[in-house]
Amino acid sequence: MPKVFSWKGHRFHFFSNEEYPLEPIHIHVRKGANRAKFWIEPIVSLEHNYGFSSKELNEFSKVIENKCQLIKEKWNEHFNL
Repeated sequence: MPKVFSWKGHRFHFFSNEEYPLEPIHIHVRKGANRAKFWIEPIVSLEHNYGFSSKELNEFSKVIENKCQLIKEKWNEHFNL
């Protein structure tokens, strides 16, 4: 479960065993039992959410938009793309 970055105690990561064929670039967010998944392309959008508030999800979207290039680089590096 490669960690891409942390923000305010939240872990932003993806899984090493992402589905085959590989899903489009996305990022998972986790803190405690709360989890969410965001697609990165074509725009940052929420895939699913378990436990985070709307306010938190809006903050995550902004953080992910700001870190989009880093996420793409880490994804491509990890999956040898």
